[in-house]
Amino acid sequence: MEKAKKILYLTQEIEPYVNETQLSSVSRNLIPAVQETGREVRTFTPKWGQINERKNQLHEVIRLSGMNLIIDDTDHQLIIKVASINSARIQVYFIDNDDFMKNRLMLVDDKGKLYKDNVERAMFFARGSLETVKKLRWTPEIVHCKGFMSSLAPLLLKLAYYEEPSFRESRIIYTPSTDIPEGSLPKNFNGILSYREAGISALSTLGTLSTLEDLNRVAMFMSDGVVLNEPNEHYERMAKEMGKPVVILDTENIASTPTELYDRLWDEVVKNRPKDDDDDEGFLF
Repeated sequence: MEKAKKILYLTQEIEPYVNETQLSSVSRNLIPAVQETGREVRTFTPKWGQINERKNQLHEVIRLSGMNLIIDDTDHQLIIKVASINSARIQVYFIDNDDFMKNRLMLVDDKGKLYKDNVERAMFFARGSLETVKKLRWTPEIVHCKGFMSSLAPLLLKLAYYEEPSFRESRIIYTPSTDIPEGSLPKNFNGILSYREAGISALSTLGTLSTLEDLNRVAMFMSDGVVLNEPNEHYERMAKEMGKPVVILDTENIASTPTELYDRLWDEVVKNRPKDDDDDEGFLF
């Protein structure tokens, strides 16, 4: 079996930069464990307002910052920062922007009120991460998207970035959020999605999309496989109905089930590559 050697993680949250949740804890434990299997990993996460830059030694990467991303006809400047989790020997890239991230928490504010622009923020995080990977000239075999804020990345990868050299052969894994606050999709949802060939028309087979939780369905539909942090009948059934392979993390050996799925999907890519038309095998000169 051909192993996937480069793994890109887009995760909504990761310890120690945010408080402990199931998702932040799993990200903190899974990513270095996968790296220890001999893979090259890169990790992207939003630069939430509660992250203390001085304490966590974040610094801006000037050569990667400065691009403007247009989300629903509005320009937003992309700022890239980086820090290291020394104890885990991993580097983390932070997607930042004054409009979406500065002095703002995750999906809800300090009073528990849902931010109205969460879908725009998710699109900015997804596009900002993918554009930065392009600048790095890195070609991940697997892109593992974890949580609500990464839910639009599979759509972009399948419909907007599929011809980009960095992602042409990438296979996509999604880990759905199980704690998305109740809320409706914004009225400008179609405008937010529209980028290159991406758009709501590509999701017609999914039926009506109306809630934030529906973005889990969108992400799973556009992914090649699903990894669950724990057993969940709802998402297991949904993945199987979509024909997606689904695995559940083994807490005793956290890297085992994801890497098995990574390798299985990547091995299929390698086996299905077209043979070189200029192959001269069998000719003598």
